[in-house]
Amino acid sequence: MPLSPVLTVVVPMYDEQEVLPLFVERLRPLAESWGVPYEVLCVDDGSTDATPVLLQRLRREWPQLRVVRLRANSGHQAAISAGLSLARGDYVVTIDADLQDPPETIGEMLRVARAEGVDVVYGVREDRSSDTAFKRLTARAFYRSIRALSDVDARVDAGDFRLMSRATVEAVNALPESNRVLRLVVPALGFPSASVGYRRAPRAAGESKYPLTKMIRLSVDAVTGFSIAPLRFATWLGLLGGLAALVVLVYALVAMLLGNTLPGWTSTVVIVAAVGAVQLLALGILGEYVGRTYSALQARPAYFVAHDSLEQDAARGDEERPLPRPAASGQTRT
Repeated sequence: MPLSPVLTVVVPMYDEQEVLPLFVERLRPLAESWGVPYEVLCVDDGSTDATPVLLQRLRREWPQLRVVRLRANSGHQAAISAGLSLARGDYVVTIDADLQDPPETIGEMLRVARAEGVDVVYGVREDRSSDTAFKRLTARAFYRSIRALSDVDARVDAGDFRLMSRATVEAVNALPESNRVLRLVVPALGFPSASVGYRRAPRAAGESKYPLTKMIRLSVDAVTGFSIAPLRFATWLGLLGGLAALVVLVYALVAMLLGNTLPGWTSTVVIVAAVGAVQLLALGILGEYVGRTYSALQARPAYFVAHDSLEQDAARGDEERPLPRPAASGQTRT
């Protein structure tokens, strides 16, 4: 493996034993056709199946395959962050192993980056017919909401499949953010960018490791990490609640003066319940931001690296020197 690869492909993996052989079978011939020195950096995010064993077997046959194993499952975004911290290429591509994002697009991304001199090339899903209607609807709603609530120019239908220059990777690694959502962090940098469209395919094998609960958590992290609009929303709710209470007070006084008051508790219960709901919502929104601040102050590492095959090779004398392991980022687990 060359000391300075031009291209690093970062692949986060968690329990991907079914799809891993298919992924390697498809990626390797493509990588050989790129015509540049490369490394494929597979980040094993604490898999509990045969994924670590398969990676070690494949590494014996594929010198450019590099395996980094995390000590525990730290989450998809943390695994990508680990790969970015350890990647050595002048350009770095992040792609999942499920083959929903086609590896064939990587060569086109590299060509566009070099030809147009941009720092980021986004993979944009022009055809998402393989996804469910619910996923397509929620994904578009998510990106449009982010664009409306923040100053981030997030590409609609662009996930974590992207190519980044070395300058972009170093900028991302330097950020001390907690609960890092890379699909928003990268466009927030504002570096020159381009996009390449592709058709999103069904998962080649295995099951998705990103259920609805994780998608919701990612959405909450994205909104609270890039916008204070929810806090302003809570403020407006409080103002509207106060205005409504004032209207009710005026109505009650007028009714009392006219002698039209009737004993009853329905209106009282409704008003109290409405005000209580607004207060609880405002407290919940405020709690999300306080929680992010608390996590940032704790500064716990997002991941812990168990081993890096590059360092193992260096210890055996396969490289001129071992690569120092960087400190984990400030991102908390997701």
